[in-house]
Amino acid sequence: MIEVRDLRKVFKSKRKKVEALKGISFDAHPGEIFGLLGPNGAGKTTTLRILSTMLTPTDGDARIDGVSVKDNPMEIRRKIGFLSTETGLYDKLTGEETLKFFGKLSGLEEKEIKERSDFLFSSLGLEKDRKRLVGEYSTGMKQKLSIARALIHNPEIIIFDEPTNGLDILTTKTVVDFLLDMKLKGKTVVISTHILDVVEKLCDRVAIIHRGKIVANNTITELKNEYNAKTIEEVFFSLVNFEGEK
Repeated sequence: MIEVRDLRKVFKSKRKKVEALKGISFDAHPGEIFGLLGPNGAGKTTTLRILSTMLTPTDGDARIDGVSVKDNPMEIRRKIGFLSTETGLYDKLTGEETLKFFGKLSGLEEKEIKERSDFLFSSLGLEKDRKRLVGEYSTGMKQKLSIARALIHNPEIIIFDEPTNGLDILTTKTVVDFLLDMKLKGKTVVISTHILDVVEKLCDRVAIIHRGKIVANNTITELKNEYNAKTIEEVFFSLVNFEGEK
């Protein structure tokens, strides 16, 4: 489970101060996919980087399975699988060598690495490409390998930043189906996105974030009912436009 409470993040430079997060709070539970939905610059990536311990919050805290991201970042890193918008892959390794490398970094034994690699390559449609050099992979293949790399240690908490951004329809479907399978396995899944179709297909609950604040947080069904909307797109634009007029 993820618990976020009154999270603030301020970035300072010599010329200005930017408050990227303005005291946001939300929970994400096992067996569900929780979406952070918002336009570019809303604070989605900042939130996920704090959850992954890449950034330290200015105020507030987040706890993953009861562990504070501020007090014990090393324990957090063992608990989560984090996918950023940068792939961080090595072109001169094969897909198989990539997972073996990151599996060893996670402290896995050879047998575990083999079992997890077989599962991930099969689930993500990369089985026939596992021995190819990463430098020969397409954009979609690299994204799927990045997902496999993030999950090689079989974490219970999955945190993905824009997992389908820039992918074609077929690759997007593979990623969506895979995340739904992770949900069925009882994982806690948090994704950020600005792609509204992905939200409709994937998310059980959504927090809409705009200008560093959460302006709505509920199930998709309840949000549609609350705002008398047929789609999450209608909800999103009514809230974002309202905030922009203030």
